Amino acid sequence: MIKISQNLQLKIITKEDCKNLFTLMKEIYPLAYSHFWNDDGNWYVNSQYSKENILKELSQENAEYYFILFKDEIIGNFRIIWDDKLSNLSEEKQLKLHRIYLHPKIQGKGIGKQLMIWLEEKAKQKDYKIIWLDAMDAQPQAFQFYKKLDYNYHSHVFLPFNLMHDEVRKMSQLYKIIT
Repeated sequence: MIKISQNLQLKIITKEDCKNLFTLMKEIYPLAYSHFWNDDGNWYVNSQYSKENILKELSQENAEYYFILFKDEIIGNFRIIWDDKLSNLSEEKQLKLHRIYLHPKIQGKGIGKQLMIWLEEKAKQKDYKIIWLDAMDAQPQAFQFYKKLDYNYHSHVFLPFNLMHDEVRKMSQLYKIIT
């Protein structure tokens, strides 16, 4: 366990946690994103959180995958990919925040901010200069959150998922230079 604060911890996700991660995301993901999809996001959760895909992500050498625990309850997940560069941004050492999902019942309690501060400190310790991430444009509260933390827009892509509504496919790449 990694202690972030008195009530907030990270627990490394292992091969044995595939079912628990899938169950967690079957609950969390639709609460925030079901309106993006023709099928309420079932295809996305089933593909991204299938045992096969989780095992593939866990086997990636330069990645770390965690459950987020608040008051000893699993309330989300957090995945980091070290040495993943945002194209043409910089040659400096970069990491990608690949996933951060929090249960809506605890959003607004400062947990996301604590996790981002912890990530910045960990990046500094490893001499990384840039953190980047993808954020859905159709989720304005996420953009406001990252903007408050001094993340900047770099570029965007449009997701190719057939079951996703066209008007919500835009995803922006945001970054922060760590000082």
